[in-house]
Amino acid sequence: MIFEFTQDCITGLDAIDNEHRKLFALLSKAYNLASMDYHSDYYQEVKNILEELDNYAETHFSHEEEYMMQIRDPELIRQRTQHVFFRDKIREYEFVNIDNEDEQQRVLTELVRFLAKWLYRHILSSDIMIGKLPPLEEWMIRENPCEFTDDYLTGIALVDAEHKELFRIVDKANQLVKSFDTLSGYDNIIQILNELKEYTKEHFADEQEYMEAIHYEGLSAQKRAHEAFIDKLENIDLNQIDQNPQEYLQELLEFLLGWLINHILYTDKKIPCVDL
Repeated sequence: MIFEFTQDCITGLDAIDNEHRKLFALLSKAYNLASMDYHSDYYQEVKNILEELDNYAETHFSHEEEYMMQIRDPELIRQRTQHVFFRDKIREYEFVNIDNEDEQQRVLTELVRFLAKWLYRHILSSDIMIGKLPPLEEWMIRENPCEFTDDYLTGIALVDAEHKELFRIVDKANQLVKSFDTLSGYDNIIQILNELKEYTKEHFADEQEYMEAIHYEGLSAQKRAHEAFIDKLENIDLNQIDQNPQEYLQELLEFLLGWLINHILYTDKKIPCVDL
């Protein structure tokens, strides 16, 4: 059987389309090997396919992400998450006991099923949109958007220290979402979100106290913005976390981080640095 690279899978980007064709070829190769009359040890063939897939993931995904960074594509963050999932899945197969003849055909069959489902879904729902949406802001294309950089410094020591801590908490939450564990993940996520909520309240109180002390004219607007952000944290939909944990939490964290960064860059950095 040949898995065809069909017209509906074309993104219009030659380099990406050609690398997708290679993945379809690997898919066909794996299927044909799994479909053969099983009468000998296919260990080396199986290992070769897994190594090709792993190498493909590193090469193709890096090319795709590099292009998306150049055009600041808003789907980059979601694509990175999907790419990590693919890599992890392929490496799961590497740890299956494929040296055992009885396991090899089962492994290949599972591999082909996974590839077929993932490949078509990923190309048709994600890759087909590359370059077709308005560009992201600069911070969103960084390898780790949760990293606190000098761009966010206000020059106010207490404010900067608390901003760094907020970024640390968001990054911790982001790592939990990426490696979500259905057994303990829910409780861990709720705990970190509560930590974020409480620390945010503490930070906003400190920031507002400083602005009051220097008689900052933008205090009222800052309070309104702070209240809106706290309201978002207070009204997180626990049912959504329970039903669609990774998808909901990823979107939530993207919103929270985006709000925090924009608030620092365009609001907090206007606050004068005054020695008290």
